[in-house]
Amino acid sequence: MSTPSSPDIRPARRSAADYARAFADATPRFTQAQAVLEAERCLYCYDAPCATACPTSIDVPSFIRRMAEGNLRGAARAILEANPLGGMCARVCPTENLCEAVCVRTTQEGKPVAIGRLQRHAVDALMESAQPQLFTRAAATGKKVAVVGAGPAGLACAYTLARHGHDVVVFDARPKPGGLNEYGLASYKTPDNFAQAEVQWLLALGGIDIRSNWALECTEQLDNLRKDFDALFLGMGLASTHQLGCPGEDLGGVQDATAFIATLRQTDDLATLPVGRRVVVIGGGMTAVDAATQAKLLGAQDVHIVYRRGPDDMSASSAEQAWAQTNGVTIHHWLAPVAIEGSDGHASAVRFARQAVVNGQLTPTGELETLAADMVLKAIGQQLGNPVLVQAGLVLQGGRIATDAVGQTNLPGVWAGGDCRAGGLDLTVEAVEHGKQSANAIHAHLTRA
Repeated sequence: MSTPSSPDIRPARRSAADYARAFADATPRFTQAQAVLEAERCLYCYDAPCATACPTSIDVPSFIRRMAEGNLRGAARAILEANPLGGMCARVCPTENLCEAVCVRTTQEGKPVAIGRLQRHAVDALMESAQPQLFTRAAATGKKVAVVGAGPAGLACAYTLARHGHDVVVFDARPKPGGLNEYGLASYKTPDNFAQAEVQWLLALGGIDIRSNWALECTEQLDNLRKDFDALFLGMGLASTHQLGCPGEDLGGVQDATAFIATLRQTDDLATLPVGRRVVVIGGGMTAVDAATQAKLLGAQDVHIVYRRGPDDMSASSAEQAWAQTNGVTIHHWLAPVAIEGSDGHASAVRFARQAVVNGQLTPTGELETLAADMVLKAIGQQLGNPVLVQAGLVLQGGRIATDAVGQTNLPGVWAGGDCRAGGLDLTVEAVEHGKQSANAIHAHLTRA
């Protein structure tokens, strides 16, 4: 395939009206009548498999029954009691792989109850009501807890601790709280600044102070947090992206997909955001899908997701893959990057080696394929990337912080959760559960007689 010598990266590839349509809510809310009709499909199973499949153990039949009865406030209480970030999780959780995957209605009718959309309907109704805060703080304990990271795990931990009556200070490296909810998810999943609206709902409980633009850069900071606070929770997520390790990675036009998504999320006028005419996204997860789909929606002509294994190995759900394809993204399998080609210091194409599984090992077949590219986005996974943690004495496992079942690390008084914790699924809903579990463990530790 011939490759162009000059890159075609520019803003304003679409009209203002096209941008508005392209980045509108991907899953519009139910009307009240639609929500009631959908809720009435639920069989309210005893020992419901959907509740078991939820990482935060939301009592799904209970909240849906309340919706069918018109009790949206009660439904929201049942959701948020188990998952304080239930509004965001309803938008981004892969329900097709969790609660909806085991819905009894699937075997009966071939279609599960739309649990995620019902959850969103209930939480949104509460947050838009005159009295959105359902919960109150327990009596003040006089204890102070530090939380590093204002992502889903850190926010859930802080909120749960505040409900127990502890004072919490959340330290975060970014200008805005929210973590991946604010900086790492596709705009069409969380329109209308929902991530910040949810943060404000959490903070309205009281007892939580967020300090932004604070990065963990030395062991002295960690030592001071352990000295100045009664407990410490680490929920800083994963800071850096894995490298491809192939020639041309430092060429212009090559960037991390997470950085591309973060820039898009913080750009008020999408017409000012440059995008290539030909975009290649390397990876097979949710980040790859979000980056590729949004590049297409920004006006890129050709967008390709390229993954080194087969479709069943992609960590992006089948629904996410289908969504990308519906929006015009082409997905290639069994191709591994071997070089990014360039001209005048800028990427112009990516060369791939076709792969096959031989004796259980991924092996090049000898065939090469090349895709033209003005932009190359790397979405091959992230890593902790902070040497301070090891220097401070924390034990890592597989490059992430090793903990017990409730998040306690090897350091006394220090817990961890979310993506930075070893052994997880890298899901928002799981990060919330980590934060909640650790908060309850910290509370037990602080109030132990």
